[in-house]
This record gives sequence, structure tokens and C-alpha cells, in this order.
Amino acid sequence: MNKNSNIYQIIYASVMVLIVGTVLAFIYMALKPKQDDNIANDKRGQILSAVFLKPADKSQIEDTFNKYIVEGFIVDENGNTVSNDKQETFEVNMKNNIMEKSRKLPVFKCKLDDGSIKYIIPVYGAGKTGGLWGPIWGYVAVNDNGKDIYGAYFSHEGETPGLGAEIANPKFQDQFKGKKIYVDGEFKSISVMKAGQKPTDGSEYVDAISGGTMTSRGVEAMLKDCMEPYDAFFKKLQSGTFK
Repeated sequence: MNKNSNIYQIIYASVMVLIVGTVLAFIYMALKPKQDDNIANDKRGQILSAVFLKPADKSQIEDTFNKYIVEGFIVDENGNTVSNDKQETFEVNMKNNIMEKSRKLPVFKCKLDDGSIKYIIPVYGAGKTGGLWGPIWGYVAVNDNGKDIYGAYFSHEGETPGLGAEIANPKFQDQFKGKKIYVDGEFKSISVMKAGQKPTDGSEYVDAISGGTMTSRGVEAMLKDCMEPYDAFFKKLQSGTFK
């Protein structure tokens, strides 16, 4: 066949595309399990960060998670358990979940070395409940009294370094520790306010990020949007009737 003919060039290009495509597909399939493991391990580390247990050595994250996260379950809007499957709870995709009319409400139960119990709630925000440049997310650990926060972890997709990206800074996250989410028996999400300002609804608050007003508002909106549906669950913890 004439190598300079159009037919030869078309056949040659098609064969090369097929070969390259096959090689790339093989590489993708070979690497996917490792990629999935890395994504899952990163998520475990984020959950552990909400209770200050993330180990510095990444190789220890899975063992630490399995040791301290003793249960994973899903509750409904009435605070009733609808699934006790820890893996199913772990696999809830919060990005998709917040778009559903009937959301799944995942909870991770953590038992610390001193025997105390913390309940970790995932939060996710996009659009009006997100950051300035994209989604934000995190995990909030609530004490077993169902009334106040033990710890919090937040991250983001593309916030500005030194500004909105500061939500991932422990200095910002540590402000949430000990904040009450119930005032006079009523759920009150944590407000994120400019320094020197206070909310008018009686809710507890933290200082917003300087120069990161939109992201700070996103964190506040995200917390309310994602934590308020757990009201019945929190009240069952408060009354000691959750089982």
C-alpha cells in the first residue's frame, strides 16, 4: 500500500488511536483501585481530623479509623436509624446527597481512649452554601450530649490562598470547639461573623476570615443547611432516647 496515500494515513492514524486508547484504558484500570484507596483514606483522615485523631503517618490512617470510628449509621429526619451499615454510611456522596429531597443523614460514632463518645456529621456546601470559587465541605463532631461541638474540620476545592482557603487552617477550625448548637432548647447553627459583630438570634459564633467574606458566609450557610436536618437526632441524644 502506498504510504503516502490518504487511505494509508487514515488506517495508520486509526490503528495508533486504537493502540493508545487501549494502553490508556489498561493503565486507568490498573491504577483505579489504588486511586480509590487513596481517596477513601483521605476521607478517613478528614473524618479523624474532626476529633483530632488524624495520624501524621498516612499509613496509619486506616487502622486509626477502624479503631476509633466504632460505628457508622444513617438516620432519617425523625432521628430514627435507617441503616447500621458502616460502609454504606462511609460511601454516602455528600455532593449528590444535598441535592436530594429526602437526604441521607450519615453519622460516624467515635469512641475516644477516655471512653467518651462523639458523633461526627459530614457537611457539604455548593452554590449559596459553598465557597466563593467552588464547593466547601467538612466534618463536625458533636459531643454525646447533643448540645455542643467537640471539633470541626473544613476543606475546599479552590478558595484563594490566604483568604477563603483559611477555612482549612486549624486556627479557624479551633474556634468551633465548645460552641453550643442549642439555645433554650432550640437548634441554633453557628454564625460566622466579622470581628466585633455578634448575631442577633442568640446563636453562638466564630470570627469570619479576614478578606474571605463570601467563604465565611458559605461556611455559615453550609452548617445550617447540613446540620439542621439532624435536629431530631440531636434531641434524642439530649434526652438519652437514641438507640
